[in-house]
Amino acid sequence: MNATSTDAHIALSTLTPGFADPVHDTQAVFRTLLDVLSRPGTVGTIDHVLPAARASGSSHTRADLAAFAALLTLCDYSTPVWLAQPDAALGSALRFHTGAPLVDEPHEATFAYVHDADALPALASFALGEPETPEQSVTLLVRVDALSGGSPVVLSGPGIKTTATIAPLGLPERFWQERAALAPLFPCGIDCYLVCGDAVVGLPRTTRVEVSPCM
Repeated sequence: MNATSTDAHIALSTLTPGFADPVHDTQAVFRTLLDVLSRPGTVGTIDHVLPAARASGSSHTRADLAAFAALLTLCDYSTPVWLAQPDAALGSALRFHTGAPLVDEPHEATFAYVHDADALPALASFALGEPETPEQSVTLLVRVDALSGGSPVVLSGPGIKTTATIAPLGLPERFWQERAALAPLFPCGIDCYLVCGDAVVGLPRTTRVEVSPCM
């Protein structure tokens, strides 16, 4: 084995594993992501995928399973990705498994992953789309400490029969304020997933949010 082959072997051996069954796993994860986005406030679970990633060691990405699975499902060569926190393992895995390019600035991204919610940039710094092309906006994935136990917010709008309440823990209060400031720009805006472990909640731009006065 020559030096180049050895380097490739080492690189592949340290690469974060992707889906064992890409076709079926991608379909299953996509259904979950679509379900939680169409029914805001519903907690979806991404399970039975990425068993090798669950067992990975410290050399692998620190992204939560739901975030990693979502990125593997949604991204491809045409969707630039921005990572708020440096994660060489995650970047390498996305390039290898999806072909997605990594970008340096939030506004360049089709998908963005924020591992530390406290470091979330201003929402206005992301691509919001244009009135003629609102679909050309970012989809944001934000890792939170938990999907319950925080200050409650009440959701209403399409996909919600009356209201739904969520209480994510570890999400900056300014997130809700900045999100409300984007509402008048509809149909432009940001679709968002809150992720924690293997669980995910969808927050489409069409969802109205009432913040509890106790915040």
